[in-house]
Amino acid sequence: MNFRIKELCKEKGVLFKDLAQIVGVSDIGLRQSLKGNPTIGTLEKIAHALSVPMSELFEQPKKEALNLTCPHCGKEITLKVEE
Repeated sequence: MNFRIKELCKEKGVLFKDLAQIVGVSDIGLRQSLKGNPTIGTLEKIAHALSVPMSELFEQPKKEALNLTCPHCGKEITLKVEE
């Protein structure tokens, strides 16, 4: 699972080691936790420390197009995302 925590730390001006201290773990412990499967409690503490909703911690896949199938004719429809 990919997280945006380092990116959010940069945006908020929070050093990763300071975040680890706020969460109550060592810098190395936090890094290892994020490489594996961090607990919901750890993610909640990180989100609280960075003042963001927990969903902001996760990378969202970027989609340039969305493929759908028409329920009436079965034809595939491609919708392109424009910004």
